[in-house]
Amino acid sequence: MRDWTALSTDGRDPDEIIVHAPREAPSRTRLALIVAPIICLVVASNVGSALFPTLVDEHPQVLIALNPINRHLVLVSHQIEFTGYLTVATLRLLAPDPFFYFLGWYYGDRAIRWMELRTTSVGRLMRRLEDWFRKAGHVLVVIAPNNPVSLLAGAAGMPFGVFMALNVVGTVGRVLLLYWVGDLFSGPIDWFRKVAFTVWREMRQGTSEIQQLANLEDELAAVDADEHPPAGEATSDPGEVPTASDGDESHP
Repeated sequence: MRDWTALSTDGRDPDEIIVHAPREAPSRTRLALIVAPIICLVVASNVGSALFPTLVDEHPQVLIALNPINRHLVLVSHQIEFTGYLTVATLRLLAPDPFFYFLGWYYGDRAIRWMELRTTSVGRLMRRLEDWFRKAGHVLVVIAPNNPVSLLAGAAGMPFGVFMALNVVGTVGRVLLLYWVGDLFSGPIDWFRKVAFTVWREMRQGTSEIQQLANLEDELAAVDADEHPPAGEATSDPGEVPTASDGDESHP
């Protein structure tokens, strides 16, 4: 039987929040073992986003290993062999969930409040998820196996084995759905990926139309300088035939 206790915080009704009875806080070492992997995964996600234009074409498997957000999973779905896609995407999506679960397990309502205070939008989402979790926690873990739901599952005291089983089922279902969406729209996705990669490459080389328009004033000034050189500057006679000096060699 689940040891859940309703707690009242921030003046809300006790029924609005369901968390387990308080547990002893983990040691600093144990807390570091929970938080450090989360930080590493956040850094990996940022690296994946920064290198997206290169990775999406050249190393799609690395992209989803670093940052498996939905749009990345859809864009690379038909570039990777299905088994590899399913394995990498599933393992990477599952990676942070146990750590968020144990944050909720050890810190209960304090962990929920921390998640709510991260941003206004996250706070609204968490309050909505709390209500849904109280009504159908197991179903929510299957249909939305993400970080906030994992934290709520830990805070609610859901058995870890049950949580992971539901989480794996939901995550595999999500990956299969995104693979199907990517396959369904493979034509438009290929076009978008090629256009995005071309624009990014040209911007790196400083030759894109966007960058040229951004530097339009300097470009026009250079053109004007070419057409109207300063007075006294030597100009070539269009009718003059250049001759090679005695020491020059001619090249066909």
